Amino acid sequence: MNLLNISGSPHVHSDESTKKIMWRVNMALIPALLVAICFFGLNALLISIISVLSCVLFQWLIEKYIMKVPTTIGDGSAVVTGLLLAFNVPATAPMLWIVVIGALVAIGIGKMSFGGLGKNPFNPALVGRVFLLISFPVQMTTWPQVGGIFPMSIDTVTGPTPLGIIKEHGAEALPQAWDLFLGHVGGSFGEVSALAILLGAAYLLYKKVITWHIPVAFIGTAFLFSLILWLLPAHEIDVNGVKQMVDYIDPLTAILTGGIMLGACFMATDMVTSPMAKSGQLIFGAGCGLLTIIIRNWGAYPEGVSFAILIMNSVTPLINRWCKPKRFAN
Repeated sequence: MNLLNISGSPHVHSDESTKKIMWRVNMALIPALLVAICFFGLNALLISIISVLSCVLFQWLIEKYIMKVPTTIGDGSAVVTGLLLAFNVPATAPMLWIVVIGALVAIGIGKMSFGGLGKNPFNPALVGRVFLLISFPVQMTTWPQVGGIFPMSIDTVTGPTPLGIIKEHGAEALPQAWDLFLGHVGGSFGEVSALAILLGAAYLLYKKVITWHIPVAFIGTAFLFSLILWLLPAHEIDVNGVKQMVDYIDPLTAILTGGIMLGACFMATDMVTSPMAKSGQLIFGAGCGLLTIIIRNWGAYPEGVSFAILIMNSVTPLINRWCKPKRFAN
């Protein structure tokens, strides 16, 4: 005898699945990876491969031997974590082994210790990235200079990131906005090209994997707050022991430098760690943008995207309680 499963509304049929969504995110990250390989060489590819394989391996080992549950590595979520973790590190040779440690932290602590996909309160890739930044500050802030197209080697040449230049010398020494947009600048190799990131985000929006609310609120708030600061009088910074008066950076440069684009489009939009309601997503994105600019200008680190998103991840349960989605039925 067949039994009917009766449940409450809404009764919506869809062929979407976690596996489809995760692999679409992986596809959306390909443009940024290709740009990174072009500008930083094979190290970017090797770090990405090692990071992905490490995340997949650690998830399989934890599920099989510790949690003793069926493996879920085929859903692509571990690959997403591996790529995003790789995108948040420099393309230098020491990262080949350091990223393995980051993968263990991202999967073991950031994801599986809470029960796996769908139960983690924080973005796993950012948990791994922040752990590496605190544990290996020298390696995580040793940036290779960008070579030409397909450089043969970048291991021995280092240079500052745009945000590092701002912190040390002010905005006057920054590269042109066009270079910032294309990605011909130093930094974590997956976040340097705003163009490649926007192409991937456009694909996710087209496939309805993400909505516009968090990216627009994140980038828009960062832009507006940076505009307010830019209109203020010059401020004092310490450059090699010498006090200098410099202006705050303009809002366009602010959103094109660092990890704002990558964070807004691919990490803050993580459906597990962000609010459910559209109004909550706007609050979440605005909080990320505001905290990012605050940390950049007055914090110890030149970048604040990772910390901002993790802080807002912790506030997501409160936002969900405040901004409850509309009910389909009484």
